[in-house]
Amino acid sequence: MNIENTQSQMRKGILEFCILSVIRRGEAYPSDIVEEMKAANLNILEGTLYPLLTRLKNADMLTYRWVESNSGPPRKYFSLTPKGEAFYGELQATWNELANAVHTLTNNKSVL
Repeated sequence: MNIENTQSQMRKGILEFCILSVIRRGEAYPSDIVEEMKAANLNILEGTLYPLLTRLKNADMLTYRWVESNSGPPRKYFSLTPKGEAFYGELQATWNELANAVHTLTNNKSVL
């Protein structure tokens, strides 16, 4: 069995939740999301992030606004829509359930 593949699949499963967590704190520029994810040891490439942001925007979970830049083209800053906030709440509840279940199973010392 390939541990790298299993690790990658586990990370992909929580990627959307983590990205929405970053955006939920305030408007976010994609490269800032990448940097924050890297700082948390959840490396993500912009080539992975942009399609995910587009999918979330098309599902009305995110909106964006353009901000002029002094050092280049305008920047697109993303924020959650009300539908995105509700979806985030559902993801957070699901994460809490899963984390508690995994914690219970991995810390259970009893023998069947």
